Amino acid sequence: MIHIHSIESLGTYDGPGVRMVIFVQGCNFRCLYCANPDTISGNEGEWQSVEDILKLARSQRPFFGKKGGITVSGGEPLLQAAELIPLFKALKEEGFHTCIDTNGSVMNPAVEELLTYTDLVLLDIKQFDNTLHQQLTGQSNNRTLEMANYLYEHNIPVWARYVLVPGYTDNAEHLHALGRFLQPLANVQKLEIQPYHKLGVHKYEALGWTYQLDTAPQNTPEQLEQAKTIFGEYILEVVVN
Repeated sequence: MIHIHSIESLGTYDGPGVRMVIFVQGCNFRCLYCANPDTISGNEGEWQSVEDILKLARSQRPFFGKKGGITVSGGEPLLQAAELIPLFKALKEEGFHTCIDTNGSVMNPAVEELLTYTDLVLLDIKQFDNTLHQQLTGQSNNRTLEMANYLYEHNIPVWARYVLVPGYTDNAEHLHALGRFLQPLANVQKLEIQPYHKLGVHKYEALGWTYQLDTAPQNTPEQLEQAKTIFGEYILEVVVN
């Protein structure tokens, strides 16, 4: 059984093509700008069987075309790696494209096996500077960067993702440092810059939580273009989502 928050049909944001996106429940990060704070707790959501999810995937397959498939996001999917193995194994046997959206902080034998059935990893790198990363997420970025190297060593395709938060993750020096880190990793096919937004603030209110970045401004077009230009010095394809 897999602990799920929700399932999105016809998603076009989390991986190539049209996708069914499974948002799992539970996360080990506490990102200050998290847009889905209702996925953090392990006490919410519902449990679904692998077979039920497979039936749903099969029913949506006509919409996927040649590029689409299944993405598991979160929350943090790798916290449920052992539970996801039979799902991904079955999906691969039936020819589905599989993708995981992860903060990259979990590594164990179950994760290693799960990645053998994974076609693409969306690797969320929150901040290259470790001190600022801990302030943003409550966790070190060491394991995320180790995951990036692991994926390179095992030639698993990666799309890197980076949320550009004014005053928190937009420092040019840190952007250059991340670019230099990613540049030699030939499996990194793309870097997606995700503009900062406050679309999830109402969820904090519903949970009775205080949103910590209430004073952070939205990105200007110039800030996004500057980040794109910097990353473009190191990575072949950079897009602003």
